[in-house]
Amino acid sequence: MLAEFSRALAPPGFQTATRHLDSMLGPELRKLALPRAPVYVVDAHASASATAALMANLLERSPSARVLIVAEKFSSNESHDLLRLGAKGLLTYGEAREQLPRALPLVASGGFWVPRSLLSEFVDAIINSSRGRRVKVESAAQLSRRETEVLDSLLENLANKEIASRLNISERTVKFHVSNLLSKFGVRRRADLILLCYQRRKAP
Repeated sequence: MLAEFSRALAPPGFQTATRHLDSMLGPELRKLALPRAPVYVVDAHASASATAALMANLLERSPSARVLIVAEKFSSNESHDLLRLGAKGLLTYGEAREQLPRALPLVASGGFWVPRSLLSEFVDAIINSSRGRRVKVESAAQLSRRETEVLDSLLENLANKEIASRLNISERTVKFHVSNLLSKFGVRRRADLILLCYQRRKAP
């Protein structure tokens, strides 16, 4: 499978490096030393816990990196779990053979490569889970200027350190504003907040 994906990315414009993992044990994957890259393509043939451990490792080491998952198939629940963990792209093996060269540039530039039906289901799940919470934001007018700046930076997929540098504030202050944003929008994760905002911006 690694060789096949490498061939798919043979055209100019892609610099790739493949890595076969000897262990699928979660604790070992969390500690595994991996090279930094703007985009990682993860073959999710192992258990869900192993995939989650590997994604956690990648995103802890490179918070601004994008992760694209390939697998034999994805159920709705599996897709939702991967998106909550921070995946920005989901492709089956069959889709990856044709779509991977197009998916990578989009994911690298901050987009999502996820089947529309799955993304819609995921956003609906986020919205449903936020119903009934006391504080919700219906418009940008309910955000402070700084919260708006932090939110715009999150939508550019910037890490806390990058946001702090851009806004000339401390990482601790960034975390404070992110926490407030999650509370105001009634979601628990940054990925949920980003997807919810994209969905609202697309709404008529």
